[in-house]
Amino acid sequence: MAERAVADTGLEMVRPARPATGGTWASVARFCRKKPLGAAGGALMLVIVVAALFVEPLSTHDPIATDASNTLARPGRDHWLGSDHLGRDIYSRIVHGSRVSLIVGVLSTLLGSVLGGLIGLLSAYFGGKTDLITQRFLDILQGLPLLVLALVMSAALGPAVHNVIIAISVPIIPRAARVIRSSVLSIREMQYIESARALGIRHLRIAFRHVLPNTMGPFIVLATAQLGSAILVEATLSFLGLGVPEPYPSWGRMLSVSAAEYAQKAPWLVLFPGVAISLAVFGSNLLGDALRDTLDPRLRGA
Repeated sequence: MAERAVADTGLEMVRPARPATGGTWASVARFCRKKPLGAAGGALMLVIVVAALFVEPLSTHDPIATDASNTLARPGRDHWLGSDHLGRDIYSRIVHGSRVSLIVGVLSTLLGSVLGGLIGLLSAYFGGKTDLITQRFLDILQGLPLLVLALVMSAALGPAVHNVIIAISVPIIPRAARVIRSSVLSIREMQYIESARALGIRHLRIAFRHVLPNTMGPFIVLATAQLGSAILVEATLSFLGLGVPEPYPSWGRMLSVSAAEYAQKAPWLVLFPGVAISLAVFGSNLLGDALRDTLDPRLRGA
């Protein structure tokens, strides 16, 4: 018997009482104790989120204001992380760049994961020719590396924030569809799904009400793992001039205007934006791996 009865029958099974977990903070403490690296990654991502939410009070200068008298200033009291070739404060630009990178990374990851998840859900549930045609189309998309496909999309759409989000989300779609499809293929064969079909419940209702909620674990792991890749791709596109345009401060664009010409005489122009990108990607990857180990029952205790 399924753990929960289909709601349309009017019957409801008595579920066994679940042991108390001690609340949210107890769960967080248990996660930190069992997955210290994942907790460290979560802490890094929390710092980036706080910086993105409170850019104004955390900034010390206008991130786009130029100051000819302080060009290439070394890190010091006035400019904590130095200034660039136009006299703009590096620290303030990194803080404001966290908002750009987080917005682009989160929105592109959610857009690609949601669209890919819906495609994978419907493809696996209905099967047959629908699944065959869909998977062949996804094979074509997945045959191109994420960065290459994002470059093609960004070059075709032009440099703009919303275009960058679309360009990064498209390569995520086939990866998300494959992950959700593999989960749905096993879920659709369970007894409570067969019972729902025997009762004549509509297929879309079964797919979205009874199958989709059971894919939330893999979906959360997928979204967290793809976030780091999305941030890295956004930085790469901005570095190549195809990402977020000026005057928005972007970590990748900060590298593009200084890496070649000023790397030797002003290394802080390259060092601090590069560290910000590395920490964001590193933190999201650590958190994604820990969530995968926690939410995947096959890996619990690993």
